[in-house]
Amino acid sequence: MSTLTVRISDNSRTILRELAAKEKASMQAILDKALESYRRQLFLTEVNKAYAALRQDPKAWAQVEKERAEWEATLGDGLEPEEEGTENGKMIRKERRKRRG
Repeated sequence: MSTLTVRISDNSRTILRELAAKEKASMQAILDKALESYRRQLFLTEVNKAYAALRQDPKAWAQVEKERAEWEATLGDGLEPEEEGTENGKMIRKERRKRRG
């Protein structure tokens, strides 16, 4: 792994040390986590801006809604009516409810 020296403020170094001590991790590991979190936050901000811009175009937004509706119909593909998927991918059987007449 290559390394690079980056200057940070005294305040940032203090925070980094405190977080590293609290998490019992290296300052590099804490910095890596912080940067990844910031990268994800920026990504989601950009996605939200793009959706907001898309929503301003009624034709384009209608197309998105149409596509969502088409995908919605595929959620149960391949499943029997009494089966459902689980988070780990295993199939479980739904309990059949008796109808009261």
